[in-house]
Parts: sequence; C-alpha cells; structure tokens
Amino acid sequence: MKDTKLLIGSLSNDLYRVANLINRHSYKAAERFQKESKRWVKELQDCKVKNYIRKIINDLDSSKSVNVKSQKLAEKYLTYSILLQNYALHY
Repeated sequence: MKDTKLLIGSLSNDLYRVANLINRHSYKAAERFQKESKRWVKELQDCKVKNYIRKIINDLDSSKSVNVKSQKLAEKYLTYSILLQNYALHY
C-alpha cells in the first residue's frame, strides 16, 4: 500500500506551486509542476480516500490539456491545494 498521506501532500504542494507560478507569469515552470502533479494523480487513483478528495483527483485526471496561462486555473488549483493539504494534515 502506498503512503496516501505523502501522495496527497505532494500533490497539494505541486498544485500550490502551479497556482503561484501562474500568478507570477512563470508559465514554463508552471507547466513543469503541472506535469509532476499528474504523476501524483495517477498514483492516487487506486488509493482509498473520501469522496470529495476523489472528486478532486478525478477532475485533475480528466483535464488533459489545460492552459496554464489561465487565472481561473490558478484559483482552482489553489483551492484544491488547500483542501488536499487539510485532508493530509487530518488524515
């Protein structure tokens, strides 16, 4: 069994980085961390988590080609990051 808490914490950190890099207009770096976050999402597919976390994971998995220059995406990732961080802290 994988360490779910570590995976969720890593995903949370990468989403936070993407959101901050988009706000700083560092789109190339944001793309890199977005690709890294996809790795955590794939590993979390088989983990048992609460329903609202499963919805976040499925949403991140379903968004294949995303424009990292979008402020709306930055806000969404920041929200997801906070929710995932709180879940990992109280898991």
